[in-house]
Parts: sequence; structure tokens; C-alpha cells
Amino acid sequence: MLVLHKSKALWYLLLSATLFSSVVFATKPVEKVAHNLTSEQVYHGIKANLETNLYSLPPRVQGHYAIRQFRMTGETKYANGSLIDLLTIAERQAYYSCNLDKPGFIKSESKIAVDKLGNGPRGQARKKAIAPYPNFMLYSNVLLRYASRVDEFGFTGPCHDLMIKTLKNANLAPALTDKQMIQAWAAQLINYVYWAKQIGVGDYYEAYKKAFINTYPNSKDDQLEKGQYKNKIYGMTHFIFSASGYYQYPVDPKEHQWILDYFEKNIDRILTDTTEDIITEVGISFLITGNGSNPVVDKVKKHVIAAYDPNTMMILSPHGKADLSSGEHRNVLAMMLLDWPDTLHKGPYLNDIASTKKHLPKLVKPKASASDTKLH
Repeated sequence: MLVLHKSKALWYLLLSATLFSSVVFATKPVEKVAHNLTSEQVYHGIKANLETNLYSLPPRVQGHYAIRQFRMTGETKYANGSLIDLLTIAERQAYYSCNLDKPGFIKSESKIAVDKLGNGPRGQARKKAIAPYPNFMLYSNVLLRYASRVDEFGFTGPCHDLMIKTLKNANLAPALTDKQMIQAWAAQLINYVYWAKQIGVGDYYEAYKKAFINTYPNSKDDQLEKGQYKNKIYGMTHFIFSASGYYQYPVDPKEHQWILDYFEKNIDRILTDTTEDIITEVGISFLITGNGSNPVVDKVKKHVIAAYDPNTMMILSPHGKADLSSGEHRNVLAMMLLDWPDTLHKGPYLNDIASTKKHLPKLVKPKASASDTKLH
């Protein structure tokens, strides 16, 4: 990891800018300002902005940031933010998992989950794709999501056995390998594939990989408009991120060489036709597979540094908006890219950390030897 030094003057300048500038929560587009800042300065600017305003963000966003910072740094102060996430998802898992045997519950809650997809172009595309699989949203984006995260923290959640039984009885393969589904949300589907394997309810990896490649053959890249090209690249990065347990473990590049080779060959189009989130993930894909010296990483870093806006102390949205709640994802990714560690950190296993062990929710049970267990 880089040794990041900064003067007190710079620190106070950054902090003052954060405290006195309301533009970080602006909903209208902001004009980005050019700069000559270093990677170190960009890293600290984003960090100061996020951590100063962290408690004004939704619990989900606080947890997302804290989990990734723990896995990058191993600093236990980030375990408290992860505990906020566990408290939230444990209560939700209790509601969903403990009612799975209630007549009509799966159907009604699945409909509610689908309705939340929204009515914009992407939401409509996803609703159309998921129509043949009416219960899939509950199985995947609710049950698998919450159970896998509880597992990553070293616990089993409420009504665990009922949830496992339900998911084992649900054949997710048709939805996961459906071409329209892949075109609607490729990255999310590979997440579900790994979560299913992680908690032991099904191994859909080879089927999904085959379906993904058939949906997006490299020979037909010139036929993909920007939206579908972004979906393809976003899905490819998540093959690697999912395999890492989301930044907990280094990834063997051999299984994913087809992805790394593609990124290297097509980096110029990726830089032009995708977003800062996706571009940053491409760079991290090389770092997490031990390919930090690949020229792609340097190209991505230069792009990300140039995308930083010093006035708002963040990387703006593709539409130029400076909203921290929706922009935390791309900005914590930028921090990770610019200060990638030598060692990744598993967990956090909240039952093994003194500051969080005393405040665990009663709804979860510690797993045996959680800190010695790898996800996959």
C-alpha cells in the first residue's frame, strides 16, 4: 500500500471545503473543474468528503463504505459501520426468511420486489425480462443478498434452515441463463451465482458463464450500443469481484484470463463508452488478480484522477451530479484503485472484534471458526 503523507495545511483545507460546501449534496449538474492533483491528493479528498459526511448517508451506504474500507485497510474502526449493516440486514432476513412457509408470502413479496424496479427504461427492461420468473427477485435480490452478507460477517441469520431449504428447492438456472435477463443486469446475476454457491444452495457458475459468453460474443461487439456494452463490461468485472468475496481474497488470474485479455485489448473503447464506476472496476480487476503492473492500470488511474472534481471533492455522476448517497460507490472504488493494499482483509468478523462483539444483534449466531473459512 502506498504510504500516504499529507500536510496539516492540506488536511484542514480539504476538511474545511467539505464542511462549508453544500454542493456535495447537489442534485443539479455541477461543472467539473480541471486540476493537477496527485493520486494521493485525490484519494484524501474523497476520503475526507465521505468520512466527514458519512453519518448523513443512508445505513446501506454507510455499510457499503465501511465494509470496503475494512477489507482494504484492516482497521477495526470500520467494523462499527459494518455492524450498522448487519443490524439492518439481520432484521430484514428475519422478516423474509421466517415467513417463507406462510401461504402466499413468496408470491406477494416477490411482486413488491419487482414493483420496486421502477418505471424508467432500465426498470422496464428488467420487469419485462423477469416476467417469466415471478419469484426470482425474492430468491435472489432479497434472500441470497441478505444471507450471503450475514455469512461474510461470520454468522448465520434467523430461520436459516428454512431459507436454505427454500432456495435449494428453487431452480434458479432458467432465470440466471436467460438472455434477456443477462442483457438487463449481467453484474447482478453473477453476484447471485456466487452468493448461491457461498451459502450452499446451488452451483450455477458454469451455466451462467456459458450463457453470458453466448449473450455477449466478442465478435459482435460492434453491434452493441453503449448501454449494452456497459452492461457487458460491468458483468465481466463482477465475475472477478464475486470470486474475491468482494475484495476479501486475491483472485487467481487463470480462471479469468479471458476477461483480463479482453479488457487489455479493448481499454480504449472502455474508457470512451463506459462510466467511471465501470472503468475503475476494470483497473481493480487487474490489481486483485496480481496484475498491477499492466499498462491498463495506469491508464485507468489517469482517467479516474482526471475525473475528480476538487470543488465537490468527489467524482461526479455521468450526468455531472454531486450526490454522495448515489455516488459513494464510484468514489470508494476510486479510493481502492488509488491506494490498493498489499494485503486484503477478510470479514470483518464482528464476533472477533471487541468494539462490535458487545453489540451484535440477537437474531444472528456466530459460525464455527468463521475467521478460518473461505467463502468459496
